[in-house]
Amino acid sequence: MRTAAVIVAAGSGERLGAGVPKALVRVAGLPMVTWSARALAEAPEVECIVIACPPGGEDDMAEAVAGHAQVHAIVPGGTSRQRSVAAALAAVPDDVEAILVHDAARPLITPTLVSRLIARLRSAPAVIAAAPVADTLKRAGDSDRVEATVDRAGLWAAQTPQAFRADTLRWVFADADDAELGSATDCAGMAERRDVQVLLHDPEAPNLKVTTAADLRLAEVLLGTGRIT
Repeated sequence: MRTAAVIVAAGSGERLGAGVPKALVRVAGLPMVTWSARALAEAPEVECIVIACPPGGEDDMAEAVAGHAQVHAIVPGGTSRQRSVAAALAAVPDDVEAILVHDAARPLITPTLVSRLIARLRSAPAVIAAAPVADTLKRAGDSDRVEATVDRAGLWAAQTPQAFRADTLRWVFADADDAELGSATDCAGMAERRDVQVLLHDPEAPNLKVTTAADLRLAEVLLGTGRIT
């Protein structure tokens, strides 16, 4: 399937305290976004990449992904994650058959994972990277008091990439109003609300999201081992 990839890279990274957008924070010697661009570019199905970056940061983002011919456009992101996705979708060529949406904050993405997600689109309109929840879950009440233990059976933690047939994803975003674009936390959730069948795919490898300094150190170790292929 002819495939485009959207990299959401418009986050500020305030919790990392790095003084630069999160996607440009260096990990294992490279800006975080470079790892995602490299893995997507190395997946044979991906023909073009569109990146949503902080407004005004287009030149810095272009420098971070220089050398990857698949980068088709770098666009200013919006005031929420889904508004950034919408901005990037507007720059994706009309003739692609599949679109992946990936967060630059997950630098452990691999070309193999990308290819497996795209392959599964042949039997469903959407498939997302996700992992079964392994921890015991607690619901908090007032003053952080445990209110209940939540049954984790059947629960999965959503990740990215999230892959969609192109016409499905475009329809989902065309149907969304501004309030949803401001509140939704991922594309799969928007699709689910419209009764789109979404499959889960376990990466069976670390695919962490870098949010804190501790996450950054762990990603540094994993990327530094040469685990990414």
